[in-house]
Parts: sequence; structure tokens; C-alpha cells
Amino acid sequence: MKTNRTAQLIYQSFYCALGLVGIVASFGIFDDYTMIRWDFYVHFTNLSNYFCIAVMLAQLIQTAKKKDDSYVTVAPLLKFIGVMAILLTFVVFNALLAGAEGRNPQLNWRVGSILAHVVLPVMYIADWFMFRERGRVKKYYPIACAGFPLAYLVFIFIQAAILKFDTSILIPGTNTPLIYPYFFVNLETQGIGGVAKWALLMLIAFMAVGYLFYGIDRILTRKKKLN
Repeated sequence: MKTNRTAQLIYQSFYCALGLVGIVASFGIFDDYTMIRWDFYVHFTNLSNYFCIAVMLAQLIQTAKKKDDSYVTVAPLLKFIGVMAILLTFVVFNALLAGAEGRNPQLNWRVGSILAHVVLPVMYIADWFMFRERGRVKKYYPIACAGFPLAYLVFIFIQAAILKFDTSILIPGTNTPLIYPYFFVNLETQGIGGVAKWALLMLIAFMAVGYLFYGIDRILTRKKKLN
């Protein structure tokens, strides 16, 4: 854990700079600067990264204002929610989506994909370990974190209802329906039961990992007290 203000400023600034590049990439500007992708808002990857970038920007502002070395203390609950959300992005993409049948492997090596699925998630989680004081995670944080993916699911199905469950509207450059950006939320292929099963499994895993991080925080706190 580092309280050094200079180290925090450098790390947070670097993250925010990479985050800005990632945001631009999520709009498809690197692919065709004359046409901004309008589907960026349906991807959990983008939304979780936007959330984390906002939290990190708030950290950078706090760090820039303070004069002495100290831990980063901005919005601990939001920071933890971001850790869980971006970890979900990292794991689901690399374990389930990156090698999915029919996906062009070259897409995984684009600047935007590498930033959003690997670099920014790893940096954000590392930031929580390095610059946040241990012992600040509350028991209810892992449960509160479930609100993020649940809100996303609700949003996806509200959009699907508004678009009358029309699967002919595709995400640009793909065969994926706009209303079902991920296979595990596709009611046509998975059915209501299948989607519910995936949602339940992910939420259980999400909260379990949250409590794992809570436990790690407790253990590191005890070690710090013993030292």
C-alpha cells in the first residue's frame, strides 16, 4: 500500500490517459473516424470501463488537491463496485467471449479491446490494492456490487422491449442482435430459463468474488496490525 502522492498522481494520470484512448476506441473512431458507433452503450465492457474511469478521475482530482502523502479515500463503495464490475468484464471476456466460435481472433488485438479487456481492468484492480487503506471494505459491499450487473440486465431487456424484441437490428459489423449483445442474455437462443440460469450463476460468482476480496482486505488488515 502506497501513500506517496507523487506515485498516485503518476499512476492515476496514466490510467486516465489510457482510459481516454479506450473511450475514443469504444466509439469506433479508430476504425472509421467519419462514423461514430452508436451501439457503444449496450456493451457491459464499455459501461464498466466508463464507470471505473470516472472513479479514477475523481481519485486524480483528490490527489491533485491534497498536499501531503495519504491513502486515496474517494468513494470507497463505488471503488469496490468498480473493482468487481471490471473484474467481471476481464474474466467473462477472456474466458467466454475472446475465443467464442465465429469470433475473429484479430478483434482481440485491437487497441480498444486490449485496453478495455486487459490493461485497464488490471490497472484498476491493482490501484485498489496499492493505494487504498485496508480495513475499509464493509460486509455489505459485495451485495451492493450485484446492483451493477442487475441494472445492466434490466437495461438490456427494457431496450429489447422498446425495440419489440427485433433481432434483425444488428450490432454494426457483426451478426449479433443489438438487443442481445452477449449470448448469455439472448432469450431466443437461451430461453428465459437459460438466461435466468446464466444471470444467477454470474451473480453468485460475482458476490462470492466480492466476499473473497473482502476476506483479502481483512487478512491484509490483520497483517498490517501485526507488523
